[in-house]
Amino acid sequence: MAGYQRTDLSDKLMTAAIDLMAEKGYNGVTTIEIAEKAGCSEKTLFRHFKSKQNLLESAFHRYHYADEMKNLFETRIQWELQVDLLLIARSYHEIMYKNRKLFQIAAKDGGNLPGFRERTHKHPQQLKELLTGYFKKMIQAGKMIETDPEIQALAFIYMNYGAAVGRMNEDPMLRNVPFDKFIDETVQMFARALLP
Repeated sequence: MAGYQRTDLSDKLMTAAIDLMAEKGYNGVTTIEIAEKAGCSEKTLFRHFKSKQNLLESAFHRYHYADEMKNLFETRIQWELQVDLLLIARSYHEIMYKNRKLFQIAAKDGGNLPGFRERTHKHPQQLKELLTGYFKKMIQAGKMIETDPEIQALAFIYMNYGAAVGRMNEDPMLRNVPFDKFIDETVQMFARALLP
């Protein structure tokens, strides 16, 4: 029971930090404000996370997509290029949009925190490795043309990352295009270029 309460309190602290930092910026929020919003003391915050930066990094790791994507590749891949890439893209966009406040904090304040970008970069790096491995197997199975799987993984990630950032920032170019249709058509085009 105590472990459950700790996780619940940790989640409250991470959520409070994300909400406040998204509103005021990393440097505009104190640990006292975060603790008060979470319903605990500053001392409890430090007992759980040691520092404000560690709290932000813990939130980033907790709510980022690494574990969900790893699970997707292990359990839901069907080894059909367009079907799989559409599943990956939709899952990616769902996670990115759901956690948009966190990604906006990272983009705005992450460069000013020592080691933050390097530590949080493991998530996109893991996705690149999962996609590269997937593309290698698809090439070996004759279900994809001979190409550099790492370059294709990077192209797919950046195609989706750019769209995710545009959506989070409410880019006017995306305003009149249904986002699901945008994902469907870009994935279809990408997959068609790689099919034998």
